[in-house]
Amino acid sequence: MPTYDYQCGKCGHRFEVFQRMSDRPKRTCPKCKGRVRRLIGTGAGLLFKGSGFYITDYRSDGYRKAAKADVAPVSSPSTAKPADGGKADKPAKKPSSTAGKA
Repeated sequence: MPTYDYQCGKCGHRFEVFQRMSDRPKRTCPKCKGRVRRLIGTGAGLLFKGSGFYITDYRSDGYRKAAKADVAPVSSPSTAKPADGGKADKPAKKPSSTAGKA
């Protein structure tokens, strides 16, 4: 059941009421019996404390070890080959200057 905030229009008293969603809103202030209006609340504060909020927090040790073994080892930059086969480092050939002369 939600908690609703109310404020009195006559005395300014603010109060909370724990009631069902199907219940009728309160109409009178408990202090001065003036007319109240229900305030728009921000909702309940949600706090996550501790571990266990991610799916990976519940994994077994055996699963974690298998996942680490399944990952391919990273190669060092000196032994790794470029994806283009090393062609990017070579300068492009210039057109010969005699091709345009007749």
